[in-house]
Amino acid sequence: MALTSPLQDDSINQAPLEIVSKLLSENTNLTTQEHENIIVAIAPLLENNHPPPDLCEFFCKHCRERPRSMVVIEVFTPVVQRILKHNMDFGKCPRLRLFTQEYILALNELNAGMEVVKKFIQSMHGPTGHCPHPRVLPNLVAVCLAAIYSCYEEFINSRDNSPSLKEIRNGCQQPCDRKPTLPLRLLHPSPDLVSQEATLSEARLKSVVVASSEIHVEVEHTSTAKPALTASAGNDSEPNLIDCLMVSPACSTMSIELGPQADRTLGCYVEILKLLSDYDDWRPSLASLLQPIPFPKEALAHEKFTKELKYVIQRFAEDPRQEVHSCLLSVRAGKDGWFQLYSPGGVACDDDGELFASMVHILMGSCYKTKKFLLSLAENKLGPCMLLALRGNQTMVEILCLMLEYNIIDNKDTQLQIISTLESTAVGKRMYEQLCDRQRELKELQRKGGPTRLTLPSKSTDADLARLLSSGSFGNLENLSLAFTNVTSACAEHLIKLPSLKQLNLWSTQFGDAGLRLLSEHLTMLQVLNLCETPVTDAGLLALSSMKSLCSLNMNSTKLSADTYEDLKAKLPNLKEVDVRYTEAW
Repeated sequence: MALTSPLQDDSINQAPLEIVSKLLSENTNLTTQEHENIIVAIAPLLENNHPPPDLCEFFCKHCRERPRSMVVIEVFTPVVQRILKHNMDFGKCPRLRLFTQEYILALNELNAGMEVVKKFIQSMHGPTGHCPHPRVLPNLVAVCLAAIYSCYEEFINSRDNSPSLKEIRNGCQQPCDRKPTLPLRLLHPSPDLVSQEATLSEARLKSVVVASSEIHVEVEHTSTAKPALTASAGNDSEPNLIDCLMVSPACSTMSIELGPQADRTLGCYVEILKLLSDYDDWRPSLASLLQPIPFPKEALAHEKFTKELKYVIQRFAEDPRQEVHSCLLSVRAGKDGWFQLYSPGGVACDDDGELFASMVHILMGSCYKTKKFLLSLAENKLGPCMLLALRGNQTMVEILCLMLEYNIIDNKDTQLQIISTLESTAVGKRMYEQLCDRQRELKELQRKGGPTRLTLPSKSTDADLARLLSSGSFGNLENLSLAFTNVTSACAEHLIKLPSLKQLNLWSTQFGDAGLRLLSEHLTMLQVLNLCETPVTDAGLLALSSMKSLCSLNMNSTKLSADTYEDLKAKLPNLKEVDVRYTEAW
């Protein structure tokens, strides 16, 4: 009746499914063959309906007990495909997620294993370059995260008895006084990761070995003399996770060994994350979903997990799209991101800094707050940067040159050490010589003298502007008009060297967001800016909020939105003249 009824109502198909679900709960002694006969019988009802929760539980049991059954492939595959394409919230239907999770594990148990799983993922994406179903990726990621979480569930369930993050940071002085039955203890000291001159007292080695049915953990703990640290005002707050795990290999080592079933589950779902990262159209959303690091701290302490996940992070670092590689950074201030985890000294770093250099290279290409980024590197990662530069890494050589050029390093001894590092390799020596030449030209350019007003002829290019500014002194230049020229964002690197510039006219040029971001970081004293008929968007215009001296701003005929306009008005107190005609904000 349900299959032949002309009435269009979900409850018509759901009613027999609910009946079957109830009967199954009352008849627990059915044979395996009877289970399969029931599943085949109700298969037509599942073509357009999600199975109810109790039926999902029945399906999960079948996947676990008979993963090689043909029912899994022939009946469950279209059901799971429908769930992944149409489910909107696994939070409301957690058993649908669990059924999907068990189905994928059943596929992995077949002879071809991951090849079958890979073909299933390909079928969900489709043959074209863009997946037509927007819910497939977030649903697959949700299943992966839940499965990975389940691998460490025994760790997580024991957290109430384990040391707090503050105890981990400060070090537990008497770990034996606590007598919980734990599968995992994180009893790390807090080594000084900043000072390289801290002396270590005689090490006393302790070994703690605990085991459970699923997980075996061995922690080697070496106590160190804890040097005095310069505490910030918020020193009493809980330290973040990455700080707790950033321990020197010389001080402690940790290895986590999962049981066979948990290990297979982890391997399967990390492999799926790697497969997802290979699709260009899925990568931006995947990066955004993984940016908050949605994994338990026990997973981040597991060497196998971080080593396998490194492939995904590498894919993000190789993607030229800013929406992808920007997700390597933390989701908000005060919280570490993948960049910190896979940097030298980070818990997940297992190489000599190659991935770190790759991440720095791609981020420097799109990070408009260049000085802030360089300052962060100088404060936290100067040692690894110098070591990689010493080994001839071109990206790190460029970073050290930029630190010198932007006066990021105040300490003279550190400056001399950077110069010595640069001069120790051929590529470093060449770039340092180029830096010295630029600095001499910069001093000549900024020397007082020259015109106060300058207008370039129409059709002038970036190269023309560079030649003009290299021809003499422009230390007095206050008003520069590039209106109706062919300059682009590339000329920004020359504009930021004009110390007295107060008025800049870019009307009807190809000056875009990248150039605007650079100007906002360096020309903080600019008072008048004309961006009329330029290709700038909200992404670049939002950066103007740091230019507190602006009193006149023309954004006529740009892609300015109403929200960005309101934001700029709130953050620019001196703004008196604004032109937003022919924009969304008009």
